[in-house]
Amino acid sequence: MLVRLLYASRAAAEVTQDIIDAILKSSRKHNPELGITGVLCHGGDVYMQVLEGGRDAVNTLYNTIVRDTRHRDIALLHYEEVPERKFAGWTMGQVNLAKVNPSVLLKYSDRPVLDPFAASGRASMALLEELIATAQIVGRV
Repeated sequence: MLVRLLYASRAAAEVTQDIIDAILKSSRKHNPELGITGVLCHGGDVYMQVLEGGRDAVNTLYNTIVRDTRHRDIALLHYEEVPERKFAGWTMGQVNLAKVNPSVLLKYSDRPVLDPFAASGRASMALLEELIATAQIVGRV
């Protein structure tokens, strides 16, 4: 059974490109063997990540992330059983929201910045779908 999980968190320390690179490297190394695909969005001190895969694998990975000291204020935004993946082409895609047109963010939020804590899970998923449609997710494998 496939599931899709979307969560948001705040970084416990300053987010640097080295931190993002380390997260992506680890994800891209381990996710294929776990059958997990997804996308990591980051902007400022906020992360938003969608994970897709088998229920046990996704739940186990999410529980690992919850215990990761690099994250704080973790919020589960959306969780559903799905018939197919939306992010099948990415072992872990990446969106640096500083490079996204602010009008795209404003379409799904009250301000032109990533704030999944103030938006619904449905709006956050719609934003991710638009980022796919406009080819703003990098790291397709």
